Amino acid sequence: MGERIKKLKKIRIHREGTEELLYSMFILVAIAVVLWRTSDTLTIIPFILFVAIFGMAWLLMLNFYRCPIRYFNDDTTKTVVAPADGKIVVIEEVDEDEYFHDKRLMMSIFMSPLNVHANWFPVDGQVKFVKHFDGNYHKAWLPKASEENEHADIMIETPDGQEVLVRQIAGAMARRIVTYAKSNEDCYIDEHLGFIKLGSRVDVYLPLGSTPCVKMKQPTTGDQTVIAKLP
Repeated sequence: MGERIKKLKKIRIHREGTEELLYSMFILVAIAVVLWRTSDTLTIIPFILFVAIFGMAWLLMLNFYRCPIRYFNDDTTKTVVAPADGKIVVIEEVDEDEYFHDKRLMMSIFMSPLNVHANWFPVDGQVKFVKHFDGNYHKAWLPKASEENEHADIMIETPDGQEVLVRQIAGAMARRIVTYAKSNEDCYIDEHLGFIKLGSRVDVYLPLGSTPCVKMKQPTTGDQTVIAKLP
């Protein structure tokens, strides 16, 4: 496919959270200043409680939107890397009747609210199509979440002609799926595929004969952990 192109977004805080973090910090600081100026030694407790509770909440949100800069330094040929931080919750052969109409190896990663929620492309290739589906908001680790929840499907064709389906799935708390992938564009490991807010899940459907490189409940690091090798 020629020389791999790295189009990394060199940011520490994901762009999906920049405005929310700035606006919320401005509001919290403004309220804290008002409480401080209206407090004295006898009524300073509301100020202390406000700073402690909402300061911790803001730090948790900051942690959620962190976006580490990562490079996959090994050979990417037939390599499938984790598209997300989280934990492996599914490794099984399934009947995929929507696109492939045959069996595929399905691997799923569940992301808790404490995980990085940026998503990466799991393989090098070309995006064939991107489709978004409205749906329910079941808990992301439930099997029915893969088909019934709101989700976005990204089909990728690798340089040797194999097709890999990536599915971003909303969870019980997640209410927004962002997909950067565009149809007919080349895509690369190290490149951001999208972002999902709060707890959610990413499924990857691989050709039969692919070799899993991880185990159930194993933690994954997006763009770093090799989860499988294509046949």
